[in-house]
Amino acid sequence: MKLISALLCLVVYLLLAKGITRGVREFGEKRHVAELRTKYVARLVNIGLFGGFLILFCFSLGLGYRDVTLFLSSVFAVVGVALFAQWSILSNITASVIIFFSFPYRVGDYVRIVEKDEDLTGRIEEIGLYHVLIRKDSGDLITYPNSLILQKAVVKLAQPRPQAVEVVTGDEQC
Repeated sequence: MKLISALLCLVVYLLLAKGITRGVREFGEKRHVAELRTKYVARLVNIGLFGGFLILFCFSLGLGYRDVTLFLSSVFAVVGVALFAQWSILSNITASVIIFFSFPYRVGDYVRIVEKDEDLTGRIEEIGLYHVLIRKDSGDLITYPNSLILQKAVVKLAQPRPQAVEVVTGDEQC
C-alpha cells in the first residue's frame, strides 16, 4: 500500500510539474515575456512544487510527522543561515516572480521610476531574475533591483523626451 501511494504521489507530481511548466510558458507567450524569464519562473515554481512533493512522498512511505519535520527544520535552519547574508538576493528573486505575473511594463517600454534624487528615465532593455535594465537617453545603463522597482512608482511614458538641442548662430564665436 505504501509503495502504491508513493508511486501515485510521484505520478501526480510529474503531471503537475508538466502542467505548471506548460501553463507558465503559455502565460509568458501571451504576455510577450522573454523565454529566458519564463524558464526562470517555471523553474522556481517547480522547485516549490518539488518541496511539497518531497514532503508528501515521505509521508506516503510511512515516515512519521516527527521525522519529516525534524529533517525539514534542520534543512531550513542550514539554508536560513546560509541565505541570511543574501536576503536581498532572495527578495529580488521573489520580486522577479511577482513582476513576471503582474508587472504592467514590458521590455521596450519607455518608463520613469519616480525617485526624488535621481532621474531614472529610459527604455526597459531587460527584466532579469535579479534586476531590471533601463537604458537612459544618454546611453547610460541603469541596473535597478527588482525588489525596489515594486516599491517605487513607475510611470509609463508615451515616448522619449526630446533632447535639448543647442542652437549656435553664425554671429557667436566658439
